[in-house]
Amino acid sequence: MTTLETKFAQTVAEHKSTIYTVCYMFSKDEDEVNDLFQETLVNLWKGFEGFEQRSDIKTWIYRIALNTCISLERKKKRTPTVRLSMDINLFEDRDEDTRQVDMLHKRISKLQPFDRAIVLLWLEELSYEEIGQIVGITAKNVSVRLYRIKEQLKNMSNI
Repeated sequence: MTTLETKFAQTVAEHKSTIYTVCYMFSKDEDEVNDLFQETLVNLWKGFEGFEQRSDIKTWIYRIALNTCISLERKKKRTPTVRLSMDINLFEDRDEDTRQVDMLHKRISKLQPFDRAIVLLWLEELSYEEIGQIVGITAKNVSVRLYRIKEQLKNMSNI
């Protein structure tokens, strides 16, 4: 392996959970999450050599992962798919905490991709400044958008 490949592998290993979390926020389907993860890795590799370190590596990774997931979601909406479904999942956990998390995930998934990205970063406990750097808006704008997003989530009917 070259030095660049080694450095890339180390970076991915260090930030694997960040990448996976972003992908998970855009789909709960395990296969689709894995596809998003792979596509994100491809995009990270394409830009890795040119990364100029003007921002923190984690900020750059968030930006690539979010842009990849948002782009693929837009493509997915243009191309209708038919999902095959079994009406039962024998392994499904149905305790109260699981239902709450599932309801929150469903509500968040109804948000616009940009708002979903902001919520994800906020749930990851990033500062408003960091969120702003990643998504390209001011910290004040992050604050305003989060307030509106929270109101929107509260007003969604039970799912």
